[in-house]
Formats: sequence, C-alpha cells, structure tokens
Amino acid sequence: VQLQASGGGLVQSGGSLRLFCAASGSISVINNMGWFRQAPGKQRELVASITSGGSANYADSVKGRYTISRDNAKNTMYLQMNSLKPEDTAVYYCNVGIIRFGSTTWGRYWGQGTEVTVSS
Repeated sequence: VQLQASGGGLVQSGGSLRLFCAASGSISVINNMGWFRQAPGKQRELVASITSGGSANYADSVKGRYTISRDNAKNTMYLQMNSLKPEDTAVYYCNVGIIRFGSTTWGRYWGQGTEVTVSS
C-alpha cells in the first residue's frame, strides 16, 4: 500500500491550495482518512478527518477555511485550504486506515508529506 500526497507549495497569505492524497496497492477497504500537519519545532497535529460515510471533523484552527473530501471510487482524499495564514505553514501528511486484501485487520498508513508555505 502506498499513499501519494501532493499539492503543496508557496502561497501568499489569503491564498488557497488544494492537497491530494491517493492510495494505491492491495487495498480491500479504506476507513477513516485524515490530514495532519507538522510545523517546524512543533508536534504533528490532526487538521481534519473524514469517515467512509463522508462525515468530517476539523481542528478549531482551520474550521471555516479548510474542507476535507474524498472520492471512494478513486481511493483519493482532498483538502481544500482557503484564506491561508502564515501559521498554516507546515508539512502536511495524509493518514489512512486500510484493510489489505487477504487481511482482516486495520493498518494505518502515512503519506510522505507535502510542504505548504504561506508568506505574509
């Protein structure tokens, strides 16, 4: 199983970016999906998560600005980030709960991270 995260970049304060996370490999079932971020010198934190049914939750710091979504047919998750602030600068990681073919247990997988830099 591989998770490929992309879409990061440099943007000015107030701008927007859209992150992508595509899962591939021997995947039987995908459960909860989420985006985490880690700023320099800080711990990794949960930004947003979405269930297989589409229910979303957000960190207070991004509510109203970020929107998480998923396409179950494509095993892909998205994070639309609007009204970006310098404090949103971080490496963003996707995290997905997956059952592989031939297995009955959940495993959590991480993407490689995509860097978001917001200039003031």
